[in-house]
Amino acid sequence: MTERSETKPEASAAFAATVVLLRDGELGVEVLLAERPRDRGSFAGAWVFPGGAVEAADLGDGDDPESEAAARRAAVRETEEEVGLVIDPAELVPFSSWTPPAGSPKRLITTFFAARVPDGEVRPAPDEVASVAWLRPAEALDRHAAGILTLWPPTWVTLHGLQDAASVDEALAALRAREVRPYVSRFDDTRTTVIWQEDAGFAADATDDEDASAEASGARRHRLVMERLPWVYLNDL
Repeated sequence: MTERSETKPEASAAFAATVVLLRDGELGVEVLLAERPRDRGSFAGAWVFPGGAVEAADLGDGDDPESEAAARRAAVRETEEEVGLVIDPAELVPFSSWTPPAGSPKRLITTFFAARVPDGEVRPAPDEVASVAWLRPAEALDRHAAGILTLWPPTWVTLHGLQDAASVDEALAALRAREVRPYVSRFDDTRTTVIWQEDAGFAADATDDEDASAEASGARRHRLVMERLPWVYLNDL
């Protein structure tokens, strides 16, 4: 696994793991999304992938909370706790790491894994999951654009990246073939756009005028514009 980012994690940072469970549906790849309860917990009312924070139980001898080994154990544990599915940790494919912007409701540096859904019945935990749905990535994005379901930026971008996969085998092969991609992010001044570290306007001290000038000059962009629905993803990577 590659480094999570070019910078060291904050001293106070906590860590988490998320699992994108995939299956082959009649019309293409489907992902399992879980709706968080609207009246409690993190990301209330949002549709997310199963996952949660790395806990002490996930640490092996000598493991740091930010290690891949700890993230794998957390991914397996959280998936079983939340939706009742038991994943072989060796089947997990790490593909991205997300550092949320300052001011986010819960600042967890989160490793995203993907895996083919294992055998077994999906059994949502009532205190953590209000409902579940198997959706094609494009269908989930369309529902978000229509205001039918709530997504957070890491979920939205992950779905965007999976929408053209023809099969689970193809999706997992593509994720295995690339490095684990870090997403270190900040908000713009209006907090309506998430900007990632490759973006020309990422520097925390960049002014709106400098950011607009960089955009006008054709400088590289990697951001998600969330001023209104549908969101607009600008990615020159």
